[in-house]
Amino acid sequence: MQTVTPSASTAAVGGRFGLLTGLVSIIISFGIYALQLETYTAVRFLTTAVLAVGIILAMRSFKDQNAGFMGYGQGVGVGLVVSGVVGLLGGAFMYVYTTLVDPDVLMRMMDKARADMEAKGLADAQIDQAMALSGKFMNGPFMALSALLITLFFGLAISLLAAAFVKNPKPEFE
Repeated sequence: MQTVTPSASTAAVGGRFGLLTGLVSIIISFGIYALQLETYTAVRFLTTAVLAVGIILAMRSFKDQNAGFMGYGQGVGVGLVVSGVVGLLGGAFMYVYTTLVDPDVLMRMMDKARADMEAKGLADAQIDQAMALSGKFMNGPFMALSALLITLFFGLAISLLAAAFVKNPKPEFE
């Protein structure tokens, strides 16, 4: 009876793919901000697609490095490590970009939110109240923390789904 020992850990594979996915995501985010496309909803989901591809590639790599086996929990673990690293890198990028490179990006987001509320027909008092409240949260540290938490949330959802398809658990009695 031959026992297959894992040759890769979830942290090692997830960390490596998290760095790669995070760098690709930062490059795309920089392009989005440089072209001032951050207010378009469809463009913002591009980084989520990059995260999904990174998670799936990490799971496949983990499975390949472990003799073709990966349990569901291991897949979710790999995906969460990838998401955590991407979230940390993305949060750091968001903080640096919004505080040092282009502080006006937050104002553009606030202007877009105001225009959307006006288009919905909200009263000026309601708009001013909403803008005052959201203005408290539109700063570098809060945006960085939000980027981390949102990436972890989407990464968990993607990981739960992807691990169900990529998994190949070891046979119980081998």
